[in-house]
Amino acid sequence: MSETTRRDVLAGTGALGASIAFAGALTELFAGTAAAHGRAGYGPLVPDPAGLLDLPEGFRYTVLSREGQPMRSGEGPVPSSHDGMAAFAGRGGRTYLVRNHENDANDPLPVPTVPGLTYDPAATGGCTVLELDDDNRVLSERVAIAGTAVNCAGGPTPWNTWLTCEEDESRAGEGGYTKDHGFVFEVDGADPHRSGAVPLTAMGRFEHEAVAVDPRTGVVYQTEDARRPFGLFFRFLPNRPLGGPGSLRAGGRLEAMRVPGLADLSAATEPGESFDRVEWVPVPDSQAVTTSVRSQDYGPGGITRAQKLEGAWWGGRSVYFVSSYARSSQGSAGDHFGQVWKYEPHRRRLTLVVIFGPGHDIQTPGESPDNICLAPGGNLMVCEDGKGAQHVYGVSRRGEIYEMARNRQNIGTPELPAWGEFAGVVFSPDRETMFVNCYRPGTTFAVTGPWHD
Repeated sequence: MSETTRRDVLAGTGALGASIAFAGALTELFAGTAAAHGRAGYGPLVPDPAGLLDLPEGFRYTVLSREGQPMRSGEGPVPSSHDGMAAFAGRGGRTYLVRNHENDANDPLPVPTVPGLTYDPAATGGCTVLELDDDNRVLSERVAIAGTAVNCAGGPTPWNTWLTCEEDESRAGEGGYTKDHGFVFEVDGADPHRSGAVPLTAMGRFEHEAVAVDPRTGVVYQTEDARRPFGLFFRFLPNRPLGGPGSLRAGGRLEAMRVPGLADLSAATEPGESFDRVEWVPVPDSQAVTTSVRSQDYGPGGITRAQKLEGAWWGGRSVYFVSSYARSSQGSAGDHFGQVWKYEPHRRRLTLVVIFGPGHDIQTPGESPDNICLAPGGNLMVCEDGKGAQHVYGVSRRGEIYEMARNRQNIGTPELPAWGEFAGVVFSPDRETMFVNCYRPGTTFAVTGPWHD
C-alpha cells in the first residue's frame, strides 16, 4: 500500500492492517493483563491546538518535563535526548519515573555530574528521575546516574530498580573518556545513592540496547544494537538470581543465542515460523578486551545475528524482542521494516510473531518498532524509531495496528532536526497513565484517557 493510501486509511479509521503480518502467537503476552480483549484502536488522532501531541478523542496529555528547563533539585537543566524509561510504585501513591538520556559528546545538554552518582566525568549520558504524586504532579526531578554514555534503553528488574544500558563500547582514552564504556548500570529511582554508579561488568561490554528479566529464574535477556558485524541476542545467568538490589554485581555468565539453521534473523519471513533447539553459547571474552563480543569466535556453528535489535519485554513465560528493520543493501540476509520475536526458555523455541513490510516506505506509521510495552486491555504499545519517526502505535491481539500518538513538535525546523522519535513508552503502576518521551526536543508526557478495561 502506498504512503498516501495508508495515511488515508489511518485518517478514516484510526487503524491499519495491510502493513503487518501476524502469527497470533502473542496470546501469552497479551494475557498478561486481566482483561485482554485487545479491541483495536481508539479512533483517529485529533490535531493538538498547542502543536505538541496529537491523541485520539477523549485522551489528554500533560507535559511533565522538557529539556533545558531547570530541574527542581537545582542540579542544572533537564538533559537532552530522552530515551528509555520505567515507572515504579512508591509510598503514598507516588510514582518514580526513571528516564534515560542518550547523550553523546555532541548533545547540547549533558546529564549534570553529581558526587556519588558519576561514573566517568567525561561522559554526558545518564538517567534522571521524576517523583510524581497520584495526580501526576511533579514533586521532584533529579539526577539518578551521570557519567555514562549513550544511555539508550534498558529494563526494569523484579525488585523495582532500573537497568540502564550504554549503547557505546568506547575505551578509556577514546573521545576523551576516562573509563571504558559499554556496560549496564543499576539505578534505584527511590534513592539513587543506594545504587551509585557501578558498572555491572559481568553482563558484558558491548553496544547494549534493552534488557528483560525472567521473574521466575532471574535470567537477564539483552539486545545489542550494533553493526560491522550486526548485533547478537544474549542471556546473562546471574550468580545470585533474583537476589534483589545490587545482586547483579555478584557476577555470572554471559551467553549468546545460536539458532541452528538461522544465521540472520532477517532470513525469516513467515509469521509463526518457529525454530526449536535454540542453543546458548558462552561468550569467550565478555569484556571484549581485544575483540568485540559480536566478532569473537563462536565455533563451527557460528552465531545468530540481526540488524537493529531494539526493545525487549517479558510477558507470560517468554521474552519478546524487536528488530527495528533489516536491509539487504546494508548486509542483512533479507529485508523487513520490523520484526517482533518471542523466545520461550522452557521450550528453547524462538518464534517470529510479527513482521512489517517490505512493500512500502519504511517511515510510514506503524513500522520500524523500537521500545515496546503492554497497555491496559492487552494491546502492545510500540515506539516508532528513526529520523522522521513521529508515532506511538498500538498492535491489537488480532494483529491490527493503529496510531496512538503523533509528535507535532518542531519537526524539521532549523533549530531542531527532524527527529521526532518516541521512546520509553511505559504505563504507571495503576495502569491509568501512559508515560512516553519525545527524543528531541526532549519531552516527557503523561497521557490519560479511556484505556480499554
